[in-house]
Amino acid sequence: MAYDVIVIGSGPGGYVAAIRASQLGFKTAIVEKESLGGICLNWGCIPTKALLKSAQVVEYINHSKDYGVTVEGSTVDFPAVIKRSRGAADKMSKGVQFLMKKNKIDVIMGTAKLKAKGEIEVTDKDGKVSVQDAKHIILATGARARELPNLKIDGKNVIGYRQAMNLPTQPKSMIVVGSGAIGVEFAYFYATLGTKVTIVEFMPRIVPVEDEDISKELEKIYKKKGIEIMTNASVEAVEGAKNGVKAKVKTATGEVTLEADVVLSAVGITANIEGLGLETLGVKTDKGKVLVDPYYATNVAGVYAIGDMVPGQALAHVASKEAIVCVEAIAYSEKKYNHKPHPIDYNNVPGCTYCTPEIASVGYTEKAAKEAGYEVKVGKFPFSASGKAVGAGATEGFVKVIFDAKYGEWLGTHMIGMNVTEAIEQTVTARTLETTYLEVLNSIHPHPTMSESVKDAIEVAYGEAIHL
Repeated sequence: MAYDVIVIGSGPGGYVAAIRASQLGFKTAIVEKESLGGICLNWGCIPTKALLKSAQVVEYINHSKDYGVTVEGSTVDFPAVIKRSRGAADKMSKGVQFLMKKNKIDVIMGTAKLKAKGEIEVTDKDGKVSVQDAKHIILATGARARELPNLKIDGKNVIGYRQAMNLPTQPKSMIVVGSGAIGVEFAYFYATLGTKVTIVEFMPRIVPVEDEDISKELEKIYKKKGIEIMTNASVEAVEGAKNGVKAKVKTATGEVTLEADVVLSAVGITANIEGLGLETLGVKTDKGKVLVDPYYATNVAGVYAIGDMVPGQALAHVASKEAIVCVEAIAYSEKKYNHKPHPIDYNNVPGCTYCTPEIASVGYTEKAAKEAGYEVKVGKFPFSASGKAVGAGATEGFVKVIFDAKYGEWLGTHMIGMNVTEAIEQTVTARTLETTYLEVLNSIHPHPTMSESVKDAIEVAYGEAIHL
């Protein structure tokens, strides 16, 4: 069958691209080899949040006396926790199915491969092959867990995030290799449920992409929770043992051996670009990513790529925005849309980590701002001085804001605390509008809220602190 647009992959990049294409009048199909919604809805963003919520409930119960409530006899039903998470994933996947039907998008189940210009070959689960034609083909095949040569994921001794979300029994001990978002979220989940967790991080600090102050605060909080943290360390080898695994860890002071039930490899992701037939059409790649222009066109006319398989932050909301920019640019070229979309500013993309406390950040870190040549004003406001945080019993963490001293430009915001992922958008919108500190201070913030701490931090930066 001939289509205007075929999207390969149905994650938050793929299904959004398909919906926007249909909205703009294109005859659209989407090809998916596993489950609608991709990794994010089925094995990433959504089900992990369900797991983390269960861990938060455990924390509430364990600290219920702090709130004047006594709870006795509670236990963790680990299989039930996993089941709830899988239920959340299934519900969201069914939601995508509904959206495909609502928007009259044909869903083709199978594995797709570029066959020729404007043609893809789809092989279904029974081995049946069909050929689909499309004027525009959007690749959105996402990524998978990265494997280190000495840390192969075997599903038994070494597991990836997919296995970590679906273990039949709760391990008594776990070594988490890597402390990015995936690593620290699973570390929090398992440690809160009672697993003895050790984080091994190659870099000098955990959550290394965050501002240094955020890293220090999370490390302090995690150690208080009983999570062991080893930085400047690497797992050199893992071997099976009688009651689990032994991991040889290289540190700055020598080699040590750690024992645990299982090792979770959380060392990043690898783009799914193999087996797509990119070489058939000569689609250019570099360092495992598909090369694209600001509107996600590859070097081959009619072929586009979005999401984790292209350079840029590998985040669901980035993939979704890339999808819209890509499709609207196609529509503009076809005279189905009245203006060319704005390219994404990748320095204004919020990053969120959903451990407890949460982490949210956007823009320059203090170090990066100084390295870029800015003279900065920095303000930091602790949640221990926030009325909302005190009332909620969640006083850990702070808000840190960074401004250009010369013009008052908002360079970045970095937060760690309760629900801060809900507050970061204020900074994103303000930076998009090129707002200065003055407009924010002139905007009335509701009280008591966690988000007003952003305003409080700005007051600190400019020597006008009221609540500190």
